Amino acid sequence: MRMLARHAAVLAHDLAAAAAAWAIAYWLRFNLDIPAAYFRGMLVGLAWMLPAHAAVFFSLGVYRGMWRYVSVKDLQRIVLAVALAAVVVGACVFMFQLGDVPRSVLILQPLLLIMAMGGTRFAYRAWREHQLYGRVGDEGEPVLIMGAGDAAMMLLRELKRSQEWRVVGLLDDEAGKRGRSLDGVPVLGSIGEVAGHAERLQVKNVIIAMPSAAAAARRRAAEAATAAGTSVLTVPAIDDLLSGRVSISHLRKVELEDLLGREVVTLDSDGLHRLLGGRTVLVTGAGGSIGSELARQIARFEPKLLVLFELSEFALYQIEQEFFLRLPNTPIACAVGDVKDAARIENLFVRYRPEVVFHAAAYKHVPLMENENAWEAVRNNVLGTLRVAEAARRHGSGEFVFISTDKAVNPANVMGSTKRIAEMVCQGLQEPGGTRFVMVRFGNVLGSSGSVIPRFREQIARGGPVTVTHPEIVRYFMSIPEAAQLVLQAGLMGQGGEIFVLDMGEPVKIVDLARDMIRLSGFTEEDVRIVFTGLRPGEKLYEELLADGEHTLPTPHPKLRIARAQAALSPDRLAELRGWLEGAPQDEQAVKRRLAQIVPEYRPQQSQ
Repeated sequence: MRMLARHAAVLAHDLAAAAAAWAIAYWLRFNLDIPAAYFRGMLVGLAWMLPAHAAVFFSLGVYRGMWRYVSVKDLQRIVLAVALAAVVVGACVFMFQLGDVPRSVLILQPLLLIMAMGGTRFAYRAWREHQLYGRVGDEGEPVLIMGAGDAAMMLLRELKRSQEWRVVGLLDDEAGKRGRSLDGVPVLGSIGEVAGHAERLQVKNVIIAMPSAAAAARRRAAEAATAAGTSVLTVPAIDDLLSGRVSISHLRKVELEDLLGREVVTLDSDGLHRLLGGRTVLVTGAGGSIGSELARQIARFEPKLLVLFELSEFALYQIEQEFFLRLPNTPIACAVGDVKDAARIENLFVRYRPEVVFHAAAYKHVPLMENENAWEAVRNNVLGTLRVAEAARRHGSGEFVFISTDKAVNPANVMGSTKRIAEMVCQGLQEPGGTRFVMVRFGNVLGSSGSVIPRFREQIARGGPVTVTHPEIVRYFMSIPEAAQLVLQAGLMGQGGEIFVLDMGEPVKIVDLARDMIRLSGFTEEDVRIVFTGLRPGEKLYEELLADGEHTLPTPHPKLRIARAQAALSPDRLAELRGWLEGAPQDEQAVKRRLAQIVPEYRPQQSQ
């Protein structure tokens, strides 16, 4: 009942505006003195003009929007409705000879009506926002916004309703914007001037509203804000905003990913839909950092069934619950098991018949695998890959994508050499017209289990010190979602037998990473010290993406290249390798000697 009354009131307002516009149009047409004959015609015209407007307004849904939240979309709907009503009125006048209506009136009346209907709606919204949020704008913590574009405009509108923040200025490097204002907030200067403005305005918080800017620009903004001693927040990524998953006001702290300069990955969505859509996909190691992200990314392409295979019961439970809550429309099967268990793998392939396999299960922690656990690393990383790969080939899977590592290049440790042998295994299994075996090699991913990032966070939370093994140690980094997306892209592009190398960007000094994390946490190196502890077993100062004797070829994707590896295992060598892996456990030195025989570039370090 209340809704009907509200619609009736709005309709009465619009019809009154239409009548007033009709009268004013006549008034203007005759220079404020309407002749008597035309005055009678004006009154007669109201009798049929108003019902025509009412019918058009209702048919085009002019009354769906709420005045409090009127937008440009609502104004577009009003313009369309008034224009159509003007056409109907004009047609009636000329077809049915409904009086002598001046043509100028038929033009002036819709223009006046648009101004009346749109103006009153936007005036009401401005009044309501002042009533609801006018006082809020004078409260809250003062904050500067970096960026004066569309994202900043959206953020300003959201923050007007916030009792937590009060925007006192904008900063932008575009010279043409300085001295101007955005929604009443002045553009004070460039991003590099943040320190001076923050001190003058007593600002302790800065928000970076540049989601579509280049990563280097966002990094520079974050570094300027942290150097000014302010706490730095940022708006969500542009993909999340466009997809509607989050709103612009979902602010978060600046993370390390924002400072590393990684750009958005462009995927062949149509091709990936053909590869994954409507098909059964198996992910091994599905509870791990890469495996779980692969599962999330695969879900976007609507597989028929996603089989999640994981040794850890708890990790599998976590990913199952995540899919239940966040991706309930993706059909999944959760299977606990060991990739070294031939019977379990066979059962898995017989039951689900996976058409695409992503093999992410592995032991990856270099120091842990180097000495006491060398034999287990070999069995898990090599024998596990062999078991799953042979099952994929035997049961006719179309694609098998193996997750490798940059540590497989000129390996100096057990983990890297096992990954290199696993690559050789996959290449040795490649047959013309059979399962396509594709290997993807990349470096460290931010926040993965066992990486330095979680360890640094814990050390900073405890007040330090932050331990770095060597002042010159460098690593390649990318985000987990970026790595997973490029793995999918490589799986789509691979024809079989290739080793894809991801573009990891520029190598990053680990000590610089530690310094960035300390600053982002609001501390200085005086508050949280950095201590150098020496290289760990199997650790190199730097990692390589290509081995000696290999060369790369470009691909259509700018972040993927193909490495032409020289060595692949023959059937005889595969049989010999299988016999060794299925034999009795061996001690660390025996394992390393055998690895050096299989991988000539492997140079085991002395045990420490």
